[in-house]
Amino acid sequence: MAVTAIVGANWGDEGKGKVTDVLAAESNYVVRYQGGSNAGHTIINKYGKFALHLLPSGVFYPDVVNVIGPGVALDMAAFLRERESLIARGVPEPILRVSDRAQVVLPYHRLFDELEEERLAERKFGSTKTGIAPFYADKYFKLGIQVADLYDTERLKGRLQASLEAKNILLIHLYGKPAIEIDALLPQLIENAEQMKPFVCNTTALFQAALVRGETILVEGQLGALRDPDHGIYPYSTSSSTLAGFATVGAGLPPYAIERIVTVVKAYSSCVGAGPFVSEIEGEEANELRKRGGDAGEYGATTGRPRRMGWFDVVATRYGCAVQGATEVVLTNLDVLGYLPEIPVCTAYEIEDEITEAFPVSAQLDQARPVLETLHGWLSDISAIREFAKLPLEAQAYILYIEKKIGVPIHWISVGPNREQMIKK
Repeated sequence: MAVTAIVGANWGDEGKGKVTDVLAAESNYVVRYQGGSNAGHTIINKYGKFALHLLPSGVFYPDVVNVIGPGVALDMAAFLRERESLIARGVPEPILRVSDRAQVVLPYHRLFDELEEERLAERKFGSTKTGIAPFYADKYFKLGIQVADLYDTERLKGRLQASLEAKNILLIHLYGKPAIEIDALLPQLIENAEQMKPFVCNTTALFQAALVRGETILVEGQLGALRDPDHGIYPYSTSSSTLAGFATVGAGLPPYAIERIVTVVKAYSSCVGAGPFVSEIEGEEANELRKRGGDAGEYGATTGRPRRMGWFDVVATRYGCAVQGATEVVLTNLDVLGYLPEIPVCTAYEIEDEITEAFPVSAQLDQARPVLETLHGWLSDISAIREFAKLPLEAQAYILYIEKKIGVPIHWISVGPNREQMIKK
């Protein structure tokens, strides 16, 4: 039995969905262990192009069991909508399991997310407004509602009452909105709970049995290391841990189970949302890279927002790989850089006239300026190449340069959006 974690080294949008899709073919289970529907994994296969927001990326394999772990922010409407959309587009009905300990994103979580972003105005954090921060706030305030609570109406009413006592005061006196009535929430919650019932189970017991049988489990993270609330660019982080170390908690696996940590790194940098982004480029230079990036350009899979663009950041990526505990790296989107005669790489930061190769704390990041080196480009289309030795020498040199700088072996290189466009190094 082997448990493999697939995680991101940077700000998210590194291409984890495609990598999970590729490795899912060899797995018995694919598990989401944190986050919610606030970010997307883009996958292109024989059924078409898909942006998965909540469902695990193994849903295109009919024999793979796809699990929503207890650490996930479960938006029931999003779950049901995604499942129905897949089936409507000809995807065989996936095997889905949802932890009875997972907690539920409620309508008032989304409402508070929107109201707070509006209140913050220019100080906002770039939320996707899917209710994630208010959801996790409730979870750690012990006001959350677990999936199991949905099937006991009296308990559900009591949990809602406890959660709404303070919220209604804020709604009226801070945001100038009407109070929320419990009876207005119950019908939809009960209806969604009935629709979810076939998928709900004790996923911890499911995995314990899988471990005994020696089955293969793939756990996939959302966003990247730099969005982690403890180790990332706080406060411009997400609200749950994006690190492989949290996967055993959020999935419900023993700590010793993860043997392989595949960390996904993009051949340049991109970022959706606010916060420091040292290697960022702007203007026409950024527009050209954004336009060429990926299958349909660099736009958020969930929000559709244009991604902020930058050159490869050695400092951030080496740090991200370190906190993830990367055992290997997948380098994605290398083909995108084929139009450039020269490719800048950020190798260090300048902060108050000092050069550093260490990723600094958030309080110093706003002052950091990139120190760039330039590598030769290859000026050719490499999307049809499937062997490392057949890549242009300049492309090989770029890969080896990054590998040396980040200190983790690059085992795979992605040269296009489709699952077969992968080179094993």
